[in-house]
Amino acid sequence: MSVVTNDYEQSVTHLRGVLENNKMAPLQILVVMICFTLNMIDGMDVVLMSYTAPVLAQEWSIEPAVLGAVFSAALIGMTLGCLFIAPYADVIGRRKMILFAVTTIGAGMLFSGWSQSLPQLVAARVVTGLGVGAILASMATMTSEFATRERRNLCVSFLQAGYPIGAVATGFASAWLIPEFGWRVMFEISGVVTLLMVPVVYFFMPESPEFLLKRQPGNALDNINRILVKLKAAPLATLPAAPADSARTSVKKLFTDGRARPTLLLWGGVFFGFFTLYFIISWIPKIAVDAGLPLEQGIFAGAAYNLGSFTGSILLGWISVRFGLQKMIFTFFVLAAVTLMVFGNVSMGVSMILLTAYILGVTLNGGFNGFWPTSARLYPTEIRATGVGWAVGAGRAGAVIGPFAGGYLLQSGAGLSTTFIVFTIPVALAGLLTLLIKDSDFAN
Repeated sequence: MSVVTNDYEQSVTHLRGVLENNKMAPLQILVVMICFTLNMIDGMDVVLMSYTAPVLAQEWSIEPAVLGAVFSAALIGMTLGCLFIAPYADVIGRRKMILFAVTTIGAGMLFSGWSQSLPQLVAARVVTGLGVGAILASMATMTSEFATRERRNLCVSFLQAGYPIGAVATGFASAWLIPEFGWRVMFEISGVVTLLMVPVVYFFMPESPEFLLKRQPGNALDNINRILVKLKAAPLATLPAAPADSARTSVKKLFTDGRARPTLLLWGGVFFGFFTLYFIISWIPKIAVDAGLPLEQGIFAGAAYNLGSFTGSILLGWISVRFGLQKMIFTFFVLAAVTLMVFGNVSMGVSMILLTAYILGVTLNGGFNGFWPTSARLYPTEIRATGVGWAVGAGRAGAVIGPFAGGYLLQSGAGLSTTFIVFTIPVALAGLLTLLIKDSDFAN
């Protein structure tokens, strides 16, 4: 029997009741798993530059400061993608944005592998970054909107855990393939794997039903009911009248209805988190190699960090259900600051370097990934992709500055000890700002 209602809020309540208040249905699990896989491929695409950096720097005679610029090229693209492309997911739909972004990322990775000069490589990395920036908000939004209420934090955290798994797999593949075939082959393989996800998204990922109800594009009712049938729920007989402002989305809405304070706190936390996070992601393999480890073991240090990131992301999503997300993000960041002090100030052998890198991944990346369920819950459906995109984009300034700052500190002779002490400060600030976001600030 169909649900007959001309009231928009009643229709939203029906949809949310189906999606949020039952166990995860196969369709919901499928959406989460596709997003997880896409984020895993993003992890492969983004961190590959750090794994190839030692060989690339030697082959092209690149100084650390210039190498930092190469690292930051993709981050600049990500920032632009988050700020100016990702919000259009609230207009054209999450699914269409994901299709566009995956295609862009795949093309950027192929062109990175085919680059013959530094300017070409930088341009290709910017293109890759545009796609990554565009897709991040849609994946988090889609996962949040398809997850049950009880498992929302866990599902969004699980989504983010895909990133380090892709990075770990890339680390092991790089350790095997780069010494044998050079750095280009890794970018080419990554580009092909990324493009293979285009038909998967096209044929198997539905659009968000809340977006369809809010925006009501062509065939919205049929698409909503197709989803409801798969969830074994009553379909809608008709579409209700859409809200008057359903055709408009604006960054200004992130600062209305009491959202200005939590939005600025979120942006500040993401900025300071990114500042340290991308310094670590970009420089761990190179630092390990410079400390005297063979290239393969330097790459394994990056892989250990990313394996810890996977563990930390799942752990944060699991325990935040009981202890609260903001408190757990703060706790993880405090532990990350302590681990940074150890990593930069204690002389260690190979085994301890790998273990410390793993613990740093658990605490730093695990805590940082708590920002995505936080941002997804902070905003209502009509501006959710805009809110997540701008949180990532505003914070990406820290991601751009972090590798630059680390490169200049290391090149200036500051040493590992001073450099790692400096990078504990933004971690602590990120944790403190997160604590100031109140439960009453969340939209759902």
